Amino acid sequence: MSTHAAWTFPCCPGPPDWRLDWAGLLERFHPWIDPMRGCRQDPGHHAEGDVFTHTRLVCEVLAASEAWRALPAPDRSVVFAGALFHDVAKPVCTRIDGDGTVSSRGHSRRGAALVRRLLLEHAGTPIPTRETITGLVRHHGLPLFVLEDEHPGRRVIEASQTTRCDLLALVAEADVRGRQCEDREDLLDRIRLFVDLCREERCLDAPRAFPSPHSRFLYFRGERTSPDHEAYDDTRLEVVMMAGLPGAGKDTWLRRHLPDTPVVALDAVRAGMGVSPAGDQGRVIARARALARDHLRAARSFVWNATNVTRSMRANLIDLFASYRARIRIVYLEAPLEEILRRNDCRHDRVPFAVIQKLLARLEVPDLTEAHRMEWISG
Repeated sequence: MSTHAAWTFPCCPGPPDWRLDWAGLLERFHPWIDPMRGCRQDPGHHAEGDVFTHTRLVCEVLAASEAWRALPAPDRSVVFAGALFHDVAKPVCTRIDGDGTVSSRGHSRRGAALVRRLLLEHAGTPIPTRETITGLVRHHGLPLFVLEDEHPGRRVIEASQTTRCDLLALVAEADVRGRQCEDREDLLDRIRLFVDLCREERCLDAPRAFPSPHSRFLYFRGERTSPDHEAYDDTRLEVVMMAGLPGAGKDTWLRRHLPDTPVVALDAVRAGMGVSPAGDQGRVIARARALARDHLRAARSFVWNATNVTRSMRANLIDLFASYRARIRIVYLEAPLEEILRRNDCRHDRVPFAVIQKLLARLEVPDLTEAHRMEWISG
């Protein structure tokens, strides 16, 4: 059974002929596919040619795969999207050294951000489905290299919280079979070992389960070495961290669901200090953190209300909250971009469009590796 909603990726091959509509994909996604033309790759790993050629071969291989065809239709769409866009950031990441060496360092992480924005703006993809696809792009090289990692089990457990490792293996296999290289069989063996490792860690087709949310939280903070350890829960309060672009509906959600909970809101602090959204935010954040510490010292549950769109933004705050033994609940809200812009135009304290664009470009949707509880809400 699929874990995804009944969602179909445009031009995804299907029965009875499983035909790859490459022309249709080019027409719909040409801003992302066209730059792959002429993008060079290391000939030792990709003798088939440029990224465009490789991507088409990967899609052809996937469409012919019996394992992929056997998936439920929504999962087929998820894997196909991951395969189509797995190298989407190579054109912006590829560098050629003076000796002719070709590298594309960072293309997986950059590609995940590009795919998230593409699907956010153009495909109406449900958040869980989109984030699984984003995870496939982010981790598509993991099956090939995880066994070289110092902690391979931890790496697959972490990946399982943001994507499906069995689907990731299918993308990796298509990636390998869609290239010309001398070490193909070795790479395929690595993928099989990756699958075995995920099965051993109980995270092949679902996120690795933990004895409790607190156990999971401490594991991903590096405070416990075993995912089976049931940690003693010594938390004293709950901090609800809101996340989402300006206009996503955070204030409305709080009024409906937590009307009596104290709120530390950066917008309110900013307004009280007379600082614009485009101005220096250092003093605003310092004041807000001081207010948060008052609640933390009193073991009083509260809400931290700000955009919190990047993992690093959230991590600094979570470190503070966790040091006071707080349970962390992240509530991420999302709305279509056109709706966000419409709501923003109606705000008294309108956020400059350039600020929204910057936040959107940096958006990293929060996930279960960051908090005790995680909620994704569309509206």
